[in-house]
Order: sequence, then C-alpha cells, then structure tokens
Amino acid sequence: MPGGRLTHAERRQIALGLADGLAYAEIARGLDRPTSTVTREVMRNGGPTGYRADLAHRATERRAQRRRPASSRGAQSAPRPHGHDAEALREYEETFTDVLIASGVPKMMARVLVCLYTTDSGSLTAAELVQRLQVSPASISKAIAFLERHTLVRRERDERRRERYVVDGDLYYQSMMASVRDITRQVEVARQGADVLGPDTPAAVRLENIARYLDFVGESLARAAEQAREILYTPPKEALDGGANDHPE
Repeated sequence: MPGGRLTHAERRQIALGLADGLAYAEIARGLDRPTSTVTREVMRNGGPTGYRADLAHRATERRAQRRRPASSRGAQSAPRPHGHDAEALREYEETFTDVLIASGVPKMMARVLVCLYTTDSGSLTAAELVQRLQVSPASISKAIAFLERHTLVRRERDERRRERYVVDGDLYYQSMMASVRDITRQVEVARQGADVLGPDTPAAVRLENIARYLDFVGESLARAAEQAREILYTPPKEALDGGANDHPE
C-alpha cells in the first residue's frame, strides 16, 4: 500500500470517483489507500458535493506550510501518552476541526474544542492550550467564552488552584438541552407572530406551520437526549456486551 500524502493525481481520481457516485471504500480500493484516508480527504476539503482536486491539493500544501514553523518548536509541545501516532492524530484533529467549522463553529473555537476532546484528561489550562495550539492567550480566552456560552466547556479549579477548561459527556447532553430551549423560544416567537398577523393570513399560516414543526422537533430531540443520556457514561465494551446479551442466539 502506498504511504505518504495523497498526490495531485490521486486527488483527481477521488474527484472523478465522487462524480461517478462511488462510495469512499470503492475509491480507496482504486487508489490502494485506506478508506479512512479518502474519507478524511473529502470531509476536510468541501465534502462529497464540494470536493475539488486542485483546491484540495493547494489547501493541503498551505496546511503543511503553516505546520513547518510550529515543527521547529516541537520541543515545546506537550507529550502525548498512550503511544498515539502523532501524524495520524494531527490529521484527525484537522478533519474534526473542519467538520465543526462547516457546521458553523468559528475556527479558533473549533480548534480549542477539538484539542480538549482529543486530550485524554478531557481538561487543559489556558497555558496548556496556548502551548498546544501556538496561539495567544487572548485567542484562547475569546474561544473559551464562546464555548461556555454554548455549554460546550466548563471551568473548574484543580488542586493547585489553576483554572482548567473541561469537556465531558454531560456537557454534550447539556448543550443538546440548550438547543431544545432555543427551539422552544423560536416556537413561542413564531406563534406570537401568527397572532399579530391575524388568523388565516398566509404569513400567519406559515409561522404556525413553522411553530408546529419546531415544536415536534424540540420534543423529539429532548426525548431522544434523555433516553440516550446513559450512553455518555457507558464504556464502549460494556455497551457492546449489553447489546449482545439483549439478542441471544
């Protein structure tokens, strides 16, 4: 299997495969590459409908150039435990960051969140984030403020009285419930508008339909979040064993 980064010719082949409606696994087999390599490449560069070989190749070159100055400061980077493959982890973090950015999370906030999620402890100080991401303390402070507003991180003090920023499963649940509250407010405002515009007017009907739709989505989301909450605290192996016991042969 060829190693190293994708070549321009391989990226053109990926683009052709996507245009032909091929699955990632099929494209990967044609390149003799892992499916994960093709998946990361596509998701990092516009997704299956927006992928362009030339743009992807230039973007990869720019990312490589941005990493070179940081590599000279490699001795400052905190070591990664558990034998993580540094290059694979860096590529994964870039992919995760790009996915968050595509969903509307600002770039620095996405980088901080991914850094926290891929840290085994699930928590870092501001100084550690500055060191890992090679950005200013002000950038970290702004990013944390944004993430806190969206219930994606929380602050706590460690035994040395240092402020740490933490991510865990419950925060994902709390963030989901915050989304439910936002939807509920939108339902209320839409129904207020329907009352103001008067019954049976086209605008009022439109707003009422939006309210009913969002009301259903909000209730379904809240119910699913509650039902799935235990998954956030169940070790994967235990969850798999439980599933096997639910379906005996």
